[in-house]
Amino acid sequence: MSGHSKWATIRRKKEKTDAARGKIFTKLIKEITTASKLGGSNEDANPRLKVAIQKGKDSNMPLDTINRARLKGAGELPGIIYEDLVYEGYGPGGVAIILESMTDNKVRTVAEVRFAFNKYGGNMGESGSVAWMFHKKGMIVIDSEGVNEDPLDEDKVMEDALEAGAEDMISEDGKFIIYTEYKDYLSICDILEAKYTFESNELTMVADNDIKVPSNKVEQLLKLIDALEDLDDIDDVYSNADIDEADMDTE
Repeated sequence: MSGHSKWATIRRKKEKTDAARGKIFTKLIKEITTASKLGGSNEDANPRLKVAIQKGKDSNMPLDTINRARLKGAGELPGIIYEDLVYEGYGPGGVAIILESMTDNKVRTVAEVRFAFNKYGGNMGESGSVAWMFHKKGMIVIDSEGVNEDPLDEDKVMEDALEAGAEDMISEDGKFIIYTEYKDYLSICDILEAKYTFESNELTMVADNDIKVPSNKVEQLLKLIDALEDLDDIDDVYSNADIDEADMDTE
């Protein structure tokens, strides 16, 4: 896994989405609905639903809205049914891109995705063309300054994370970033949350290998990622881009 450039991308994405709360709610409602449809409305038996509901709570989504989305997905209330789809492609510099989507009209969604790829120098790929490069992981971020600016001991956090069953931990940009297997994510969160305050925690896609993006391709790639993230039907955009933070700052 690459260093600070990955965290810079995550941080940039968070800042961007924080400015669009209404859109976040729309995406979270779709995620809760789909998770409930696929795995049932009992969040204790459905890890994906539990994560989606927690994200809704963290975003101050009203509990009534969360429950309606959960019940609609389980078929206990009428409503639009969303389809869970994955799109794949390549961006400028040969970067692999994978998109997670929930849509009620896949013809519309695929047309919008293809247009974005073509406009910003990418190519939409066939199913399976890049998915093999990525794996679903849990990601927990802890501020190294701890609570009340009481710095945390990196070796201790690493020890606790590994004992809890985490795969790996990296320290960068003042953060401890802990990666877990998908199946172990919730149990590890429960263990570590009793000891540390999380800055964030989520399910993500992690690439096996990153591609260094040439400086002259960074701006075009970031425009493509922005365009894909802005599509209403796209929930998450992942890539194996390794971007120098200095190149991002010049965007």
